[in-house]
Amino acid sequence: MINWFRENRQSIARVLGSVLALALLIVLIEEEGDGELFSALRRVSFGYFLAAIVALSISRLFAASRWHVLLKSAGVKISFLRSIMLTFTGNFSSNFLPTTIGGDVVRLTGAMQLGYDRAICVASLVADRLIGLAGMSLALPLGLVPVFSLSDGTSQAIAVSALFQKVVDFSKRTFESFSIWLKKPLALASSLLSTLGNMAFIYLAVYLLLLGIDHEVSYWLVAGLYTLTYFVTLVPISINGLGVQELSMTFLLTQLGGLSSSEGATVALLTRLIFIITSLPGAFFLPSILAAMNEKKIKPD
Repeated sequence: MINWFRENRQSIARVLGSVLALALLIVLIEEEGDGELFSALRRVSFGYFLAAIVALSISRLFAASRWHVLLKSAGVKISFLRSIMLTFTGNFSSNFLPTTIGGDVVRLTGAMQLGYDRAICVASLVADRLIGLAGMSLALPLGLVPVFSLSDGTSQAIAVSALFQKVVDFSKRTFESFSIWLKKPLALASSLLSTLGNMAFIYLAVYLLLLGIDHEVSYWLVAGLYTLTYFVTLVPISINGLGVQELSMTFLLTQLGGLSSSEGATVALLTRLIFIITSLPGAFFLPSILAAMNEKKIKPD
């Protein structure tokens, strides 16, 4: 039993982190009184909700394009349709499978199942992550400026320092894997443009959800607040950011977006929901990839 706890302590800690974050979110909402969250949910315009799903689906295509460009520039002969298929399958697994089976592991297994080179695929996935992080880093000032406008700058400075250190550490660890594309500036530029397109439509999806509850918040403020939420969820203290994402987004929308706690929680929960909905096409391809993982006994790091 003790050995089991030692082997699974990270997963246990993430479960507890998600539970704690969700509990704090519930406490935050209940301060406004019972029924406020459901009242806010009933106000959501179905049309804006569908528009947000469309916007997020387009963002997923941009994310697939980013990885596709990296694979093609490294000599992998893969069709864009297959890149989309693997990307959606990875998104689905991130939402529905245990954290020990990450979306990148599923994407890698699927790519290997299709006969593509393992080393190149691993390097491309690392580069894909790094470029995504670089794109989000470009938008980080949009969130930091309003955060520093709050009364006390000490805690904000500590948080920014922690985020900056995480970016530096991640960059150092992945630089060698990224070296393949340093000699291919056109591919890097194209993948970065795909990242910016991905980000633009994610921000648009959240912006549309806000319009759906009759709250117009500046698109650029939405971009900044979502980016801050993204960096918070990089800290491995919960299951796929569950609870932490919702709590941090609710807090930021309440403090800086002028929403009530129930309204902020509504947008945060709907954001999680549309991410889940747009990942559902990946369920079609997942069984064959999981079968390949069992056959080849590929284990995630």
